[in-house]
Amino acid sequence: MFSGFNPIGGNGFVNIPQVFEEFFRCYPISMMEDRIRKDDANFGGKIFLPPSALNKLSMLNIRYPMLFKLTSNESGKITHCGVLEFIAEEGRAYLPQWMLETLNTQPGSLLKITSTDVPLGQFVKLEPQSVDFLDISDPKAVLENVLRNFSTLTVDDIIEISYNNKIFRIKILEVKPESESKSICVIETDLVTDFAPPVGYVEPDYKALQKTEEEKKKNRKFDPSIVGQGSMSNRINYSDVLASSEEKSRFTGEGSKLSGKSIKDYQLFFGFPIVAPKTGDEDSEANNEAKMKEQLYKGSGQSLRKSNKRKGKKDHTTSKATKAPRSPDVIEID
Repeated sequence: MFSGFNPIGGNGFVNIPQVFEEFFRCYPISMMEDRIRKDDANFGGKIFLPPSALNKLSMLNIRYPMLFKLTSNESGKITHCGVLEFIAEEGRAYLPQWMLETLNTQPGSLLKITSTDVPLGQFVKLEPQSVDFLDISDPKAVLENVLRNFSTLTVDDIIEISYNNKIFRIKILEVKPESESKSICVIETDLVTDFAPPVGYVEPDYKALQKTEEEKKKNRKFDPSIVGQGSMSNRINYSDVLASSEEKSRFTGEGSKLSGKSIKDYQLFFGFPIVAPKTGDEDSEANNEAKMKEQLYKGSGQSLRKSNKRKGKKDHTTSKATKAPRSPDVIEID
């Protein structure tokens, strides 16, 4: 991929890659025409160059991928990048906004663009510039996706990425392998990433948190349900709840039975049925009530079934049998 040495005409000579070096007026990508996807291009590490640059690069036999060193004429700061397309106007180069800020240059300023080579990256250490970056559930997976828009990563650059409609700024702290350019190529390479704490992040005081938790445990009331002991009334602290409900209750008064006797106040508890033991007074009261019911329903009943006895008929068992009259011995005929 990086060889670039091709034989010409079979004479045994090869074209040695030459250096591309041109000056362009730099502008942000937001000033380009609307026919390109500015959002994707603005959160990446590639620039736009004019078509004439492509012709010259082809003649110079530049190695692929095409990587460039950018040097600001005003501040003298340096960064590295790749090229996205050759569709810019002649004499102009369009850069992502973060790249202009890194170079500390203004739109329309002169920018020297030189072809270069940087080693394939093996390791990079990043520092998020805000604690909002901690809200990302899987930052390594996000970086693996967004770094496809980058060709190089240079130490001290602060790149910008977009995720979930939010912009995150990330500083490049360290890269490996180390080189004079302090930059690495991130195209088609296995890159190990490490994160430094975000700017503004404060490490929690774990000792203080542990002490606070221990104080809470000491002040916490014992709950027998944790160890499976005690009745339900103990577990819910029913006595205290009952006392507080008696103080706050607005429904006060007395009830009465159908017999006219007053009803004693009882408390309802829905955890389990409560059967209170009977006292001597309650036993005597129950007996009196039973006697009263017996007197109220005392009397004789009548049967609807007819009697078998007939009126006017004598009892054969008690009456004596009448004797038949005896016939006379002599019959007289006048």
